[in-house]
Amino acid sequence: MKLLAHPFFDRATSSYSYVLVEPGSGVCAVIDPVLDYDPQSGCASTFLADQIIEFIKSNDLIVEWILETHVHADHLSAARYLKTHLVCAQLGIGAQVCALQQSMAPHLSAPIASDGSQFDRLFCEGERICLGHACGRVMQTPGHTPVCVSYVFDELAFVGDAIFMPDYGSGRCDFPGGDPLQLYVSTRRLLSLPDSVRLLTGHDYAPGGRRNRFCATVAEQRLNNIHLGATVTGEEFARMRRERDATLDLPQLMPVAVPFNLVGGTLEPGTLTATDEGLAA
Repeated sequence: MKLLAHPFFDRATSSYSYVLVEPGSGVCAVIDPVLDYDPQSGCASTFLADQIIEFIKSNDLIVEWILETHVHADHLSAARYLKTHLVCAQLGIGAQVCALQQSMAPHLSAPIASDGSQFDRLFCEGERICLGHACGRVMQTPGHTPVCVSYVFDELAFVGDAIFMPDYGSGRCDFPGGDPLQLYVSTRRLLSLPDSVRLLTGHDYAPGGRRNRFCATVAEQRLNNIHLGATVTGEEFARMRRERDATLDLPQLMPVAVPFNLVGGTLEPGTLTATDEGLAA
């Protein structure tokens, strides 16, 4: 039976979370769950996470994995909250989180363990992820951040912020450890997947007021992505990305989100912060 991906949209951050279900076994994974957070009051809300929990319980699903595609800068992760309700789930992220923890540690307001021990599993390139009767693999896709990985299951690939919908292009590269040339290589790897593979993205900003979308096929992305045309070179892409990123404001939640997500949400939101220097690319 084919794997089924159920999207959950957080309008405040234009973020997508997913529940990936293997119907034959009733086993699922949660990918990039969002914790709602109000920076003015400093209060967190579990509204979207509770929708995910309700979906899982109402469909009698068993959660084996909570998977993060990267250390998010524009929203807080609900992974730790979900683990308190879904105790068998393992929390996984790319193994490069350790290097990011080490590089950012001097810029944080309190000491942290920089060995990735806040997570249950640190994934390297090519590792397999079992989900019921199905099996996926990990692709390292850095550039947006150095930690970025994509999770490829059959004809579904969860790409985080590497690639957006064709009319929006690609993820920014001015977050800590970001690198546009790396992102170019990563996106070329993703676009070398078979035409029919659907790329499920971490955000959709709906340019022009169109309806929100969460996926496009590799074939559609190759043909229509405004940043990743077949003739675009790495140097051209990197120049475009640097010029574009220089015009963008940093996400409002970034000073709270990056430190919180860097340690897997093991601390209360706002208790660990980063300096401006630490948040620079």
